[in-house]
Amino acid sequence: MRLPAAVFLCFLIPIVWLPKARAEEPVDTAQAIIQSQIGAFLNDDAKTAYSFASPTIRGKFPNEAAFFDMVKKGYAPVYRPGNFAFGRSRVEGDMVVQEVLISGPDGKDWTALYQLLKQPDGSYKINGVHMVRAAPGPEI
Repeated sequence: MRLPAAVFLCFLIPIVWLPKARAEEPVDTAQAIIQSQIGAFLNDDAKTAYSFASPTIRGKFPNEAAFFDMVKKGYAPVYRPGNFAFGRSRVEGDMVVQEVLISGPDGKDWTALYQLLKQPDGSYKINGVHMVRAAPGPEI
């Protein structure tokens, strides 16, 4: 019995595309989280911005106000980006490192290297951001 080509493709396509979709899922999730947090900063929504912080960051900044103040003072390009775009990414186990190319409020270019960690509940939280005064950034 010969199978029509359409039936064959129905079985082949999921096999070909599924591994790639699974491999990119943590990166897509990380990018959505970063974009949401930057949106919260732009809307001065401290509560939402703080909700994306990992337990480690929450330990250093135990409330929304302290966290928001730290971001305003130390991460102006993230707090008020002119433009931003996602660059390279790397997934290592339960960690995602995502490069974000940012034009700061002063017009200077920055690279922010975000580290996100998978939590016990399966969500990802931002565990740190390293700012580099150049674009593109160092190897990740």
